[in-house]
Amino acid sequence: MSRPTVLFVCVHNAGRSQMAAGYLEHLAGDRIEVLSAGSEPKDQINPVAIEVMAEEGIDIAGNTPKILTVEAVRESDVVITMGCGDACPIFPGKRYEDWQLDDPAGQGADSVRRIRDEIRGRVEALIGELAPV
Repeated sequence: MSRPTVLFVCVHNAGRSQMAAGYLEHLAGDRIEVLSAGSEPKDQINPVAIEVMAEEGIDIAGNTPKILTVEAVRESDVVITMGCGDACPIFPGKRYEDWQLDDPAGQGADSVRRIRDEIRGRVEALIGELAPV
C-alpha cells in the first residue's frame, strides 16, 4: 500500500505552504509524502515563519522555496492551495482544497503565530483523513 502525497501551494512558497509542510512532516512522519511549491517563489523562507515554527520544535530554516511544476501536481494525491489563484494546474482524479489563510508576509510574530496555529489544526485534520493511526 503506497502512502498518499500532499502538495501545499501558495504564491511565494515562503510562509503558509512551508509551515503546513513542516507540520505534516513532523506530525505524520513517513505515513504521508509531503511536497510544497509556489507560483512565484521567493528567494528565501519568511524569517518570522521560521521563528514561530521553531517555537513548535520544527525547523524549516533549511528549506528553499520551489517553483510549482505540473509534475508536482501530477504526482500528488491531494493538492492544497493557499491563495495561489488560478496558477495551479487541475488534473482529474485529484483532491483539491483551498485553505483561506492570511498571508504571513510582512506580519509580526503574533499574527504569524495565529496563522501557524490555524494551519496546525487543518494539518491534524488532514492526517486524520489520510493516515489515521
